[in-house]
Amino acid sequence: MSGLVDRLIEAVSADRRDSGIGFSSVHQPVGGQGGKVSPPTFPIPPVEERAAQREGRLPRPYLFERRLVDGERRDTVVIDQVPSQANRVEQGLLAARDAGRLDIPLFELALKDEGVRLTSLDFPHRYADAYLRDSEISGVRFDRSEVGRALRTATVGDVRPLYRREPYSLIFGAWDSHRKGRWPKFARVYSSMMFGVEWFEGDRRAGRFDPVNLTGAIDDKGKAEVDWRFLPEGAKAKGGKLSEIGHGHIAPNPAYGGVTVREVRRQGWISLSGLERLRFGEASSEAAELARATLAALAFAGDRLAFDRPSLWLRSGCDLTKISETVFFERDGGKQEPIKASPAEAISAFVTLRDRAAAAGIGMDSDVLAVSPTKQLAEAIRFALASSTADDE
Repeated sequence: MSGLVDRLIEAVSADRRDSGIGFSSVHQPVGGQGGKVSPPTFPIPPVEERAAQREGRLPRPYLFERRLVDGERRDTVVIDQVPSQANRVEQGLLAARDAGRLDIPLFELALKDEGVRLTSLDFPHRYADAYLRDSEISGVRFDRSEVGRALRTATVGDVRPLYRREPYSLIFGAWDSHRKGRWPKFARVYSSMMFGVEWFEGDRRAGRFDPVNLTGAIDDKGKAEVDWRFLPEGAKAKGGKLSEIGHGHIAPNPAYGGVTVREVRRQGWISLSGLERLRFGEASSEAAELARATLAALAFAGDRLAFDRPSLWLRSGCDLTKISETVFFERDGGKQEPIKASPAEAISAFVTLRDRAAAAGIGMDSDVLAVSPTKQLAEAIRFALASSTADDE
């Protein structure tokens, strides 16, 4: 994959003529245009709730916005936001590592008996996450461990500690907002989002059909999966409805019905000016360029692992077929130079660049470093799991 390797080095060089690497794709609901999709839902602002009450409708839990699409002002609905898309790329990288396709560094926190596994590609705040802060390495609190102290020295002027052990913080962004002091903010250099064009609000009536049409009630101590006493209709005793434990009809009621859209678009970007801002201390300019190209290749490989698929499953009710896609270097002046590279070829380019950067003096680890939750954190995790199980009963 020498062509992609050389092209990435050229793209991050001091005299670069590229502004970034772009991803542009068009999708439609599986099954064809006109099918419904379920956007993500968000808390409803009071002003929207009041407007819905006045108009006699359900408030809209979706995000709508006007955008310029192909030079025209269009109504759009958010299908997937930047943080969510970053998480999908992280999970693509993690799956590739677990499958043995990609050697990249990981912190791993695990409670095997509880079935809990969290890694660098799961932590919400990446290198600055509270899960790492509240963990230990060989009995030493993370922040006081050798690797923890090294990460705390990272600055925009010298990102080598993060590059070595936590490159995802440099690609997807990170900021330590939980510890005292003034810590550097690392802006994301990779971003992606998806939106639906020309939306029409859907309608739905949610209910349940009981094949036997059970009627009556249960005693006031009744719960699903525990002994409960049936109370016929008209029985004079305190109790709840059979529907509370999953029996009986539930009449259809208004529910959020998703949206119909003309199409769904994805726009992704790897910022070369963002990579240019990252410095590598006293390392040579050649080594720094190779390291920036390595980060670009890792972001590129992550995008291909997550999105170079014939279909995307975003959430229940949002399964999308890819209709078309363009991947390109955007040149000075906005000209697009297409890129043809599979996930395997992107991974190969990353490995080559990482090894060349290491030979030039800037290394990236490839091992898994186990961390253990502190007693307090382990207790909190177990309590959360037990509470979740109790809620499900």
